[in-house]
Amino acid sequence: MNIAVQIQEVRIKDITVTEDTITAQLMDGRTISVPLAWSWRLSEATPKQRANWEIIGDGHGVHWPDIDEDISAEGMLYGIPARRPRVSSKLSLKSEKKKRSEGK
Repeated sequence: MNIAVQIQEVRIKDITVTEDTITAQLMDGRTISVPLAWSWRLSEATPKQRANWEIIGDGHGVHWPDIDEDISAEGMLYGIPARRPRVSSKLSLKSEKKKRSEGK
């Protein structure tokens, strides 16, 4: 038995962001949804900032200009959450030393 499989590109047609989820309507008719917590920038954004988005890369992603956040269709589909930037350990040590010296 010979079965041909045609793999389609994952492209976003529309996006909805609620207090809990990011939901994408794909061009092939599917709907995918991920927890809002997967994007810390969107989690911390106002509803107005969440509503201001644009499709980028011919549907391969979405950009929120007010908070400089990008989410790809593949990232949503394959479960790749956004990473928070790490605070430099040197910066943390300086901050801790300053707190100690101010407490004396």
